Amino acid sequence: MTASLGSADSPLGAVASSPTVLGVSHHTAPVEVRERMVFSREEAREAMTALAHDGAAEVVVLTTCNRTEFYLAGGHAGVPAVAERLLAERAGMSREEVACHLYRHHAGAAAEHLFRVTSSLDSMIVGEAQIQGQVKAALRDAREIVSPRVVGPVLGRLFEHAAAVGGRVRTETDLGEGAASVASAAVQLARKIFGSLAGRRALVVGAGEMSKLALTAFAAEGVRDIAVANRSGVAAAELARRVDGRAVDYGAVWSELDRVDIVVTATGAPHRILDAERLRGALPGGPRRPILLLDIALPRDVDASVAELENVFLYDIDDLQQIVGDNLERRRSAIPRAERIVAEEVARYEEWLASLDVVPVVRSIRSRAEDLRAVETERALARLAHLDPSDRAEVERLTRQLLAKLIHDPTVRLKEAAGNGGGAALVEAARYLFGVEGEAEGNG
Repeated sequence: MTASLGSADSPLGAVASSPTVLGVSHHTAPVEVRERMVFSREEAREAMTALAHDGAAEVVVLTTCNRTEFYLAGGHAGVPAVAERLLAERAGMSREEVACHLYRHHAGAAAEHLFRVTSSLDSMIVGEAQIQGQVKAALRDAREIVSPRVVGPVLGRLFEHAAAVGGRVRTETDLGEGAASVASAAVQLARKIFGSLAGRRALVVGAGEMSKLALTAFAAEGVRDIAVANRSGVAAAELARRVDGRAVDYGAVWSELDRVDIVVTATGAPHRILDAERLRGALPGGPRRPILLLDIALPRDVDASVAELENVFLYDIDDLQQIVGDNLERRRSAIPRAERIVAEEVARYEEWLASLDVVPVVRSIRSRAEDLRAVETERALARLAHLDPSDRAEVERLTRQLLAKLIHDPTVRLKEAAGNGGGAALVEAARYLFGVEGEAEGNG
């Protein structure tokens, strides 16, 4: 149940309803390849529609900044090759060029892969929270913007189970605890000082990449009235527009200090731009309320003397990196427990998947037995024409009860054996013994 597909043209598997995943991620392809395989929401819809038209019974496309994956179930043996062709066309590459970056997993291995993805064990930053929402959105988009029919019982069960696994990992381990980036560490510190950040005011000095990340993180936490200052007024205005903030003149930047709670500095200045003397000049008598200074520049923007002032909390890039390092170590220590949870849930999914083989066989056995019961009961009742309607009904009831009791134990044991991974031989024996060979092929 855990073998990977050997090639894109391999059959979908002995169990026609087992899931297959085919894709690329940061583990197998550099960013210049991955970025060429990103599907927009509309492009994902077109790809799923094309795969359904070309024979996939079920299909979901998951695409993020670090991965693009096609989840398939049912259909004919050539469906994975169609998915591979769509990836190659999207990337503007040949199938041979794309093939070396692809991974393929089938059945239990496909479930294990998605469970690790949803739990963020497979993420570039272990424990990041966004992927779980992205997996849920992929399932929702497949159902809503393509057709509910493209997500049948196999992929529907797989993705819903994956969401539950991700929730269990987050609840039962520390895998997602703490900040894992400088920007999120800045938010973590701010929360310790102010509690909720909703309605807080901020000043960002500098308009580079670090400033963008910090500004975005604080805006997501509800920080409002964000002022941005930079030597280039155009860059400041552009960054401020991202969060409905406002650009302020760089020459008068420190006049904002008495209005804000949080200051982020990330300039490229070769010298300190703020020291205790300048802060005292901007705030005669010192800050009237706590002010958080986050200096994420290198070289540093804020002189260490500022931290000696009352109501001023100063943290530099090393402080933030230390927080990130501590949190990542905490997350790493949670990985073994998270892996065990994934393994437990994969076993449960495989039990359910194995039971799909049994269902059509049990259905065929019951159907054949019921046909025989109906024929023999009808013959017996024909010889018992003297019976009144209530007695005839009692004969019908008796034969149905006998049939149910005779079939019950064998079918229960078949399902139990399938769940324990030992059902294949019993399924074949049951087909032979009950005379239903071939009747269940292709079903389920």
